[in-house]
Amino acid sequence: MKMLFRLFWLIFTQSRRSRADVMGPVDTTLRVYPNDLDIFMHVNNGVYLTYADLGRTDLMLRADVFHEIRKAGWYPVVAAETITFKKSLKLGQRFTITTRILGWDDRAIYLEQVFSRSGTFIARAVIDARFLSRAGGKVSIDELYKLVGMTGESPPLPESLKLWIRSNAPNPDAPAARQAAPEPALPLE
Repeated sequence: MKMLFRLFWLIFTQSRRSRADVMGPVDTTLRVYPNDLDIFMHVNNGVYLTYADLGRTDLMLRADVFHEIRKAGWYPVVAAETITFKKSLKLGQRFTITTRILGWDDRAIYLEQVFSRSGTFIARAVIDARFLSRAGGKVSIDELYKLVGMTGESPPLPESLKLWIRSNAPNPDAPAARQAAPEPALPLE
């Protein structure tokens, strides 16, 4: 994870920030630093996804599930993400990421992260997140929700999210993930 100082700041200050429900929303306020910028002096598009990592970590911290998940030997991974941009962020600007869980199914948890600055919409990310075990294998949604003390059904997923989920489903005609890489078309010299 990049932005280690900001990550440590979130961890060390989480007890002084408001508690939140695991569903969110959680507002995480950050500032743009020089190393976040690209050559055109605005935040590089890839940096938004790292900011989003911090927002999701903040949600777990403030919902008091971060340490329980780590103690279980689990860790989150992103299986798919889509981000849409409307405005740019520039050096020194403060902005907020609002993170919330939209719902889940038997494979994943789906989150929305909205970036804003002074009430102006900047960007929106949709995330397909799962948990893996350091001992190997996937953590089921039932195991995860039992650990964090949640019960009940997922909120209804919006139709646009269902379409996004289907569009990210594995293609049955694609080669197997563990298949050997094909030979290059042109000889390498």
